[in-house]
Amino acid sequence: MTAILIRGGQFIDPAAGVDALKDVLLKDGRVAEIAAPGKIKQGEGAEVLDATGLVIAPGLIDMHVHLREPGQAHKETIATGTAAAAAGGFTAVAAMPNTTPVNDSQETTRFMLAPERGAVVRVYPIAAATRGMKGEAINDYAALKSAGAVAISDDGLPILKDNVMREALAAAARVGLTVIQHAEDTRMTQGASMNAGVTAFKLGLRGMRNEAESSIVERDIRLVSELRDARAHLHVAHISTAAAMAAVRQARRNGLRVTCEVAPHHFLLTDEHVGDYNTHAKMCPPLRSAADRDAMIEAILDGVVDAIATDHAPHAAHEKEVEFERAPNGIIGLETALGLSLSWLHKEWKMPLGRVLSLLSAQPAALLNLKGRGTLTVGSIADVVVFDPKAEWTYKASEGKSKSKNTPFDGWTMQGKVRWTISEGRIAYGA
Repeated sequence: MTAILIRGGQFIDPAAGVDALKDVLLKDGRVAEIAAPGKIKQGEGAEVLDATGLVIAPGLIDMHVHLREPGQAHKETIATGTAAAAAGGFTAVAAMPNTTPVNDSQETTRFMLAPERGAVVRVYPIAAATRGMKGEAINDYAALKSAGAVAISDDGLPILKDNVMREALAAAARVGLTVIQHAEDTRMTQGASMNAGVTAFKLGLRGMRNEAESSIVERDIRLVSELRDARAHLHVAHISTAAAMAAVRQARRNGLRVTCEVAPHHFLLTDEHVGDYNTHAKMCPPLRSAADRDAMIEAILDGVVDAIATDHAPHAAHEKEVEFERAPNGIIGLETALGLSLSWLHKEWKMPLGRVLSLLSAQPAALLNLKGRGTLTVGSIADVVVFDPKAEWTYKASEGKSKSKNTPFDGWTMQGKVRWTISEGRIAYGA
């Protein structure tokens, strides 16, 4: 494997607490040396990347994506989804199990990890919490973990039965896996297609009440508390309401192992962006009120939120080009997450750059227990993103790497452009 020497960049590693000008040598898929500029001797045959004026940081990690393979290759494949990830600065993605068939077996988990899938960056499968994602009987978590699963979830569907969720939390704790919950009481959301509020009323659409999310979060926190097992880890996926965030905040104060993630669309957009039935603004959980959006921003800035995750959910054009109520939920997000986060969290809301990068790298790595990732210390895996923090660019979905183009951010101008993404010591993307 060819060595890569990255010269003269602002080296920011939040996990190691480093923010300084450095040169970084990558060799044989690992970080070989980090030193002051000019101190590393260029090895014979090493490729040199000039990072002057650029940031060198640990490769980003998205703990919530939908790669659609197996079974839904018309939307996305592992190859195209990971190409989009690399273009966005991500060197690892965790893939949700709502594929066809559902990833509830060792065989499907191994299928996703097979070299034949053509992954451009590292894929970490998240396996189904229950058989067939039906919420009735839990899977064999030890077997799924041995096949490569890094967490369990029925994302897209909640586990509604208390006894099943309790059993999932306990069984996952025994084998060291996180339970990721899609918090939505579907008994409250039947027939609803967006957030309950003024916009839904104007459009004549049935809305989802905030309680559908917060009630499940509160129930799950109660179950964690009742378990009295410090190993039990509940992670709330794509949290979107102020009430649910308040419950997570209180659970943390009570010493429970409860974490959460927020997607860029939930800290930037509101239900008003649905506009004139724009299906590219339809997702689940839906875009919420301005008050809920502001609560997401506040929780990110004050440290309650543990990760920024995209919930990258590709759909074919013909699936979105239908009546709003009939359109599937979800938008793509891998190629815009860094730019949106830098533009608003860092530039607009003055969050330190290191903290923004931690939400996109070190903290997701810790949540999923991904050893050797999310940091750039000597000996760690050579996952690196090099980006220009000052470069302004306009996102054009038609030019993206994803197979799908369903995004509300098409045409947005943002700050922070990826120059190189290096996955396990090889250049996976170069602009």
